[in-house]
Amino acid sequence: MKIYVTAKPSARENKVERHDDIHFTVSVHESPVQGKANRAVIKILAQYFTISESHITILRGTTCKEKIVEIL
Repeated sequence: MKIYVTAKPSARENKVERHDDIHFTVSVHESPVQGKANRAVIKILAQYFTISESHITILRGTTCKEKIVEIL
């Protein structure tokens, strides 16, 4: 399953907002330095979907806020 994620790094709290079946906004406390925010997005999505982090891959958008994420 592919989902579209808008990442909000350096947020006050970690949270996932679901807009519809495939569009999500993920706020993370981590800053976008050396991939820390991307790792935090994967971790929070894994908790949200109750799956392992290894089942989540960022396909596109590793250097921008708009991301396409694949969930196995």
